Amino acid sequence: MDATYNLNGGLKPTLKRFADLNGPDFFPTPAWATYALIDNEAFKGEIWESACGNGAMSKVLEQTGQPVVSSDLFDRGYGTPGQDFLAPTRSTANVVTNPPYNAAEGFVHAGLKSAQKKVALLLRLAFLEGANRQRTIFTDAAPSRVWVFSERITFYPAGAVQQGSGTTAYAWFVWDKDAPGRTEMKWLKPGYKARYSSGT
Repeated sequence: MDATYNLNGGLKPTLKRFADLNGPDFFPTPAWATYALIDNEAFKGEIWESACGNGAMSKVLEQTGQPVVSSDLFDRGYGTPGQDFLAPTRSTANVVTNPPYNAAEGFVHAGLKSAQKKVALLLRLAFLEGANRQRTIFTDAAPSRVWVFSERITFYPAGAVQQGSGTTAYAWFVWDKDAPGRTEMKWLKPGYKARYSSGT
């Protein structure tokens, strides 16, 4: 039986990204989605990509000119494996990652503990919903900026043929410790997908 079929009481959507519960399957972030972040957010100091997978996001982050540290809980052939970000043992200037579907809230809390400057997480736009998150994350530590994608991101399992389009809206949630204590909603201009669509 597919372990991801019923997750937290919900059925796994067909052809959508699902939780990586046991490690063998993962969904690399398309390069254009990371370019959309670094074109609009400046990072100073080390960047920790704490769920690096095959390095798809790390390779784009390196183009900022800042040092990039890459790790993952599983060994995907890139970065340092065996690093559980939910039990962080190091501090860093910035955390930038696309967290596993079923660990997003944990990554917010761990990122805010680890990062001195910014935490940027690629999350479903629906992450804004939820009474529990309103009482915890969004009351105690609301993001500084939410960058909403104008184009849909499609996540494919590694090695899959890329065709079609996703149906889930995503956004970059950015916690900036130097920003005022309010949340700005911003919209990313369309065009990143066409400009940076060569590979993931």
